[in-house]
Amino acid sequence: MIAVKQPLSNVQVELLKIFSTNITEPELIELKDLIAQFYAKKSIELANLAWKENNLSNDVMDEWLNED
Repeated sequence: MIAVKQPLSNVQVELLKIFSTNITEPELIELKDLIAQFYAKKSIELANLAWKENNLSNDVMDEWLNED
């Protein structure tokens, strides 16, 4: 069997560094929360950008919600 060698991404390398040490369960939960917050912030930034680029507003959203 031939093994396919795939390089690790920069995120994978950093996570491996973190996971090479033992952390407590509360620390692990905190780490997961930080990662979730990071991606939530990025999602909000992208959504805000989409709103600006597409000239969206609360009025437009209300119209979409009330469509049949």
